[in-house]
Amino acid sequence: MVDEKNFVLDANQELGEIVIAPEVIEVIIGIAASKVDGVYRMQSTFANNVTELLGRSAYGKGVRLEMDDTGIKVDIYTYMKYGVSVPKVAMEMQKRVKEQVLFMTDVNLSEVNIHVMAVVPEKPEQLDLEELFGNDEEENE
Repeated sequence: MVDEKNFVLDANQELGEIVIAPEVIEVIIGIAASKVDGVYRMQSTFANNVTELLGRSAYGKGVRLEMDDTGIKVDIYTYMKYGVSVPKVAMEMQKRVKEQVLFMTDVNLSEVNIHVMAVVPEKPEQLDLEELFGNDEEENE
């Protein structure tokens, strides 16, 4: 997260200024990244897990912003689904995040770094034991 630095957009000075909090950009990035096909979920922290247990979504999870002389750098920590092309999904995430942030806030990101923390296999389907063995009570009657 950017240290208490809000982003002031170039705007018409007659009307006033437009200020965007870093948390807003983190949420935009989190939503854009998680909507890419092949992303299983974003990495979360303990605080995010508690928030989600309370029934609220934590859209900024797995996103870290850093601002330096070259601009705003983003690190995204994610889990991907097994069987996808990791480089293709990561490049799609980079593209979609840059486009979405630029479209929604007029802020240009200098770097979008994707960190794949794990590949998550599909859960096997649960066998329906009644369907497999039939209903013994019907046969016994």
